[in-house]
This record gives sequence, structure tokens and C-alpha cells, in this order.
Amino acid sequence: MAYVPLNGLRIIKGKQSLSCYQFHTKVAKHYFCSNCGIYTHHQSRLNPNRYGFNVGCLEGVNPYELEEVGMSDGVNHPSDC
Repeated sequence: MAYVPLNGLRIIKGKQSLSCYQFHTKVAKHYFCSNCGIYTHHQSRLNPNRYGFNVGCLEGVNPYELEEVGMSDGVNHPSDC
């Protein structure tokens, strides 16, 4: 996962397939592909001025080759970074 300011993320393909999920407080916004279910990005409640995004969704980027990017398995992750 990497972070950018709200105006620093531009979706260039598949925007119509994104679904937004909001947990009980409805502050954070978590986006997923409605076709395959992959997490793409989120706007957290702790810092709503930035997006966290899944670097694995970037075309031409292999996240396993990036040493400085943390990985999350979807189970063992920070509570709401």
C-alpha cells in the first residue's frame, strides 16, 4: 500500500466497475472492483485527506519487487491506517 493526497490519484480505467463500502461510522471509504473483488484504494477515517492504494493495481508494477512497500494479507493488517 502507498499513499497520495486526494488529488494525487487518478483512475484511468475501470472506474465504472468500482464499488464503495463504508463501515459503521460511514467516514472511511473503501473501494473494490465489483467484478473481481480486489481492493483498489481507500480514504481512511484517520486521515481523510489522502488515499491509500493497492500498488498491485498499477499497470506494470510488481509489488513483490518493491522493497519499501508494506504488504497486507487482508487478515493481519493495521486497524485503519
